[in-house]
Amino acid sequence: MLVEGESDRVALRALAHRLGITLAESDVAVLPMGGITNVRTFAERHGPHGLGQRVLGLYDIGEERHVRRGLLAAGLPVDEATGPAGRGFHACHVDLEDELMRALGTDDAEAVIESAGEGRSLRLLARMPAQQGWSREEVLRRFLGSQSGRKARYAGLFVEAMYLELAPAPLVALLEQVGAT
Repeated sequence: MLVEGESDRVALRALAHRLGITLAESDVAVLPMGGITNVRTFAERHGPHGLGQRVLGLYDIGEERHVRRGLLAAGLPVDEATGPAGRGFHACHVDLEDELMRALGTDDAEAVIESAGEGRSLRLLARMPAQQGWSREEVLRRFLGSQSGRKARYAGLFVEAMYLELAPAPLVALLEQVGAT
């Protein structure tokens, strides 16, 4: 599975664990690419024309043009009717953080941050002049992106805290494609 970054890998592995899926037993690796513009390189290296593996992926909807172009350049054209999903690449509505926060809900996301010992930091951020007038969701997004490693840390914590029936559809669809659910 090709993913944009470490937070995507953490979220997928955490959700797989919660669903009782052992990715290693299914011979599945979750590979962060360091950004979606690297999809061609990873698809060429790991896909049918490289190591001969089936490649699946997760991406942000705004990056679909990079996915289409990268897969095509790697010899994996995307059908116009099915889009990247037909190739096993699933789009997050906005991005991973949006999917996780919608699944968890703002109140529960803030509670997770509080439980992780960073509630004070979140409250301080919300009171800063630059964030005045921002919605709670906007402040949460800013909080998650304001420190290196924070997105990955909370990706796992948010997945652990959410109800499984509310798990983000793109992540569930991707895990279903490995044939383990």
